[in-house]
Amino acid sequence: MVDAKNKTQATDVDVRAFLDAVEHPVRRADALVLDALFRKITGWQPKMWGPTIVGYGSYHYKYDSGREGDCNATGFSPRKASQSIYIMPGYQEYDEILSRLGKYKIGKACLYVNKLADIDIDVLEELIRAGLRDLSKIYPVSPT
Repeated sequence: MVDAKNKTQATDVDVRAFLDAVEHPVRRADALVLDALFRKITGWQPKMWGPTIVGYGSYHYKYDSGREGDCNATGFSPRKASQSIYIMPGYQEYDEILSRLGKYKIGKACLYVNKLADIDIDVLEELIRAGLRDLSKIYPVSPT
């Protein structure tokens, strides 16, 4: 069994204090909007994962390699360059939703948005809901 720990662990850092400390005023304001949106969608309280990820819910994963750990089910991080929005199953299956979202860049499980004014928030809500639904088909998701 692989004994490597996930680098990003849940912490006891106060989420609101973290969000209030975001330096960039647009990024900070958008982060507060995202926090409210994720709380509305999930019904869960946020928890900090590592130093910069605001996560909602969690799941325990175990890969065929034996590596296992815990991760936030969904969330975001107000980075200096953009908001990073995490949909844990990844974005590969969401082309139709993404086509309606607006201006963004994408990674494997990370959506990069410069500012919320660039995207359709209702479509983002749909995307977050789809991601959580699909993640829960793979792993049991627990509230935070």
